Amino acid sequence: MQTQNNTSVAESSLLAMLCENELGRFFGIKQEVFNTVWKNLTAEDGNSVAYISMEIGADPDVYNPLKKKLQELSASRPSHPAIQPFVDAIFHGPQKIPNYSGGLGILAGDTLKSFADCHLPVVAISLLYRYGYFSQIVDSRLGQLSQRVDWSPEDTPGLYLLRDPQQPDTPLYIEIPFLNEYDQETIATAKVWMKIEISEGLDFFIPELLLDFFLPETPALIKNAARQLYDSESSMVKAMQRRMLGTGIIPVLQALGITSRTFHLNEQHGVVVAMQLIAEELYKTLKSADLTHATDEQILAAAGTVAQRIVYTIHTPVKAGHDRFDKSLYAGISHKSCQHVLDLLARDDDNPHTYNFTNFAMRVNRSANSVSRLHRDVTHKQFPQFANKITAITNGVHHLTWISDARANVFDRCEQLNGWRQDPGVFRNAAQLMHNQDFRSSLQQAWKEDTRILFDFVNDMLREHRAQMVETWIDPPNYYSSLIDHITKLNPDVFTIGFARRFSTYKRADLIFNDIDVLTNICVTNNWPVNFLFAGKAHPADEPGKTVIKHILGYQEELYRKSKGLVNLIFIPNYDMSLAKMLVAGVHAWLNNPKRPLEASGTSGMKAAMNGVPNISIMDGWWVEGYHYGQTGWKFGHEGPIDDANLSESREEMFYKEDSDSFYRLLPLILRDYYHDKTFSAFLDKGIMNLCKNVPIFNTHRMAAEYLNKYDLVLPDETKIKMRSFAQLYSSDS
Repeated sequence: MQTQNNTSVAESSLLAMLCENELGRFFGIKQEVFNTVWKNLTAEDGNSVAYISMEIGADPDVYNPLKKKLQELSASRPSHPAIQPFVDAIFHGPQKIPNYSGGLGILAGDTLKSFADCHLPVVAISLLYRYGYFSQIVDSRLGQLSQRVDWSPEDTPGLYLLRDPQQPDTPLYIEIPFLNEYDQETIATAKVWMKIEISEGLDFFIPELLLDFFLPETPALIKNAARQLYDSESSMVKAMQRRMLGTGIIPVLQALGITSRTFHLNEQHGVVVAMQLIAEELYKTLKSADLTHATDEQILAAAGTVAQRIVYTIHTPVKAGHDRFDKSLYAGISHKSCQHVLDLLARDDDNPHTYNFTNFAMRVNRSANSVSRLHRDVTHKQFPQFANKITAITNGVHHLTWISDARANVFDRCEQLNGWRQDPGVFRNAAQLMHNQDFRSSLQQAWKEDTRILFDFVNDMLREHRAQMVETWIDPPNYYSSLIDHITKLNPDVFTIGFARRFSTYKRADLIFNDIDVLTNICVTNNWPVNFLFAGKAHPADEPGKTVIKHILGYQEELYRKSKGLVNLIFIPNYDMSLAKMLVAGVHAWLNNPKRPLEASGTSGMKAAMNGVPNISIMDGWWVEGYHYGQTGWKFGHEGPIDDANLSESREEMFYKEDSDSFYRLLPLILRDYYHDKTFSAFLDKGIMNLCKNVPIFNTHRMAAEYLNKYDLVLPDETKIKMRSFAQLYSSDS
């Protein structure tokens, strides 16, 4: 009888999580919460923000507060037919949404999670890519191989195909006019999906609208561009993806009745929305849909009005990160009035035959920001004409996503950290725990548990790779796979350095292997074993980046043999958010060695810091702010002034020798601490100081509070007080 009562209570709770409106039925939040969020987004006053990003990373296997709630209710097998399909999808459906490539998309996902936790009126817009980003296969001889990802949004939990309010049995479509390759006007149709990003307390959500152009009736040029994120098959495909995002924003918001008056561009990819808004302003002035006769003065005046609605975040100083398109290409996909706007606002004085969309975004905004203090200074140097309005908002990560379960259990039991889930600023109290032996012991045990989980995964992978040697044509990516048997495995007690990120040349993934003789001699002379765990993808069209991966694979045998087996370099293929979470919690130190000052921010090291894992890093991006005079990790490499900084990515100008020599001088000091201090105290000291110094700073709750100063939103008093407390944690622009 008691079991039946418990089941009844659980199912009643689940039924209360069903909500609906004319767009569909959704699961995970109460109807009153849904109504409140939707009412705010559709209010006449436009008191909300449209957050625009080319990619959004938020895989449900990494962070899913709804699934956690269902597990607490022991509700994995409900019998009620209204909720059973939703719960089945959560527990048995696809757990990946492969519409992100790396840091930019994961940052967007973390930001939206914090917006939800902080109850901010925001809607996100992106594209849905039917083939997602690519799946990575790694062959020791061939290097990275790309494989298409087929995924099923229809079966993915938390993702809903919206219905047409006028025809409930029909998906909602939006229609967007384009010019085709023959300079003829055509209509592109997109279905609208909505991912619900639910707050940790299940009491708020952020709708993420994903435009799906991959439809049978879509013109071939546009459909081709809708297949895969950052498809670089041609400049035309790249340009079309930017246009699909930018031109789809206003139609989808209008179709849903969403009235956001502020648009936040997470990079310049969606800046075409500014052209749409400028066209609307010109229509008011000219009283005509024919905008070809607009004067320069009228266009500039309209742009000035539109700029008051746009907040812009720039993420990189690297030239390849700025969208440039030949004017001749754009002439084939846009009206003359559009080209007139671009001629005025997207001109590139260094490349007069191209449109520079970063320049466009820099010109048309009320606020522009970099993503770290150092990046702000670099951006001032790159865009001196806009320096007076470029401020710094240093990136953060969503602490609830990236703190491991083992660490979270320790924090939950610690009185000094009460409320840490809701307020990451609570970690300032961690300084009180520096000499608390119970806390130190618990933290050390949690660290060991996370390391065990990571090494179980890696050792299983290596065994699979060994079997792969005889079962497939793939030559496994790890030399170590050819050495292991059913007994031999990597030892989790060995000092382990993690490195995982996109393989761009400026990130210099191969830097520390620049002189293998010096590196291995450090380990052999002192009998110090070291594991290096590397992961990451290079863009399929980035041949230099793929070459770096081949270099990494090629160093493995030499490292092993010259170190007499003390140094093992392991490459883990198909890097994603789930693997990232294991790595940042399970390694003993996190490595980052970009060429200064080309790393605008970097967030992987922040995720390690969230778990009390120290960083070993070049003084670039966020680490300039997170180093704290060595309390939280180690620094190495060149620290010259950015006034004379060289932004080139050519190999001969990447300071490989200078910065690798600096690393070799530092490494013995780190290894001595690890192997000669049996209590692990030096690492625990840095770990606890990471919690104390860096968790309150490098979290997206604080970041959201800083963006709130740019958004001009009217908020309830309770929300204002909460956000004010987060804003007081840190001032990025100081």
